[in-house]
Amino acid sequence: MNISSLQSRCFFLFLPLLIGTFSLHDAAWAQQRRRPPGGRSAVVVDERLSVLRDTPGFAGKLLRRIGRGKWVAVRRAKRTADGVVFYQVNVTRRTGGWLQRESVVMPSQAGEESRLVRLINGSDDFDRIARARIFLDLFSHSALRPAVLLLYGDEAEKAADKLAHDANRRLIAAELEDTGAPLVSFYQNFNGIDRYRRQGINFGFDMSRKQFRYDGAAWRELLRRYPLSTEAEQARTRLEKLSASTNH
Repeated sequence: MNISSLQSRCFFLFLPLLIGTFSLHDAAWAQQRRRPPGGRSAVVVDERLSVLRDTPGFAGKLLRRIGRGKWVAVRRAKRTADGVVFYQVNVTRRTGGWLQRESVVMPSQAGEESRLVRLINGSDDFDRIARARIFLDLFSHSALRPAVLLLYGDEAEKAADKLAHDANRRLIAAELEDTGAPLVSFYQNFNGIDRYRRQGINFGFDMSRKQFRYDGAAWRELLRRYPLSTEAEQARTRLEKLSASTNH
């Protein structure tokens, strides 16, 4: 089947990018979940602050920057003369140092889920999605979870529009026809999607409109698990809109 017949027969192709959908996210998160021993578990949520130093304080020697989503073990805390709190942490069995307190979230400590939600709300674009994903993985029984699920889905939907814009700008049909591969496959394999898939997000693709669409998984989870929440009606509205657009 050539490209033109594929487009004419498939007015709407809503093809979830299932290859590795959950396996990629689960594998990445499992790797991050290797918790070092020696203290209370915490997760890095703000890479802007996650500089590991050899002493507590900004004058300490920079050892490395710890990636977002990485587990550390908090051994103790120390407040500097200027009022900034640093945690002494183990990053691995053999590596440790001092991290600024605000760079991590400690799930076992009261108030941390609210603090992470404030950070999520103050974030933009992919940072908001990545931090929301951390919240959803850490706080499975939080009363704030419905709100984060709604936000997570909304941000994924916004990302679909940006991905479509980027893909349409970079994927020029005339340059791809000689490859022998269907044009739709270049969209389904567009590398801009990769980082979203690692966060557990799936997109379908409408070839007739050259538009990515979020599959709505977070909204469906919200309705399934929290049908009486204030966010449930909003999730239902979004899913109805998604269904209408895919059946258009």
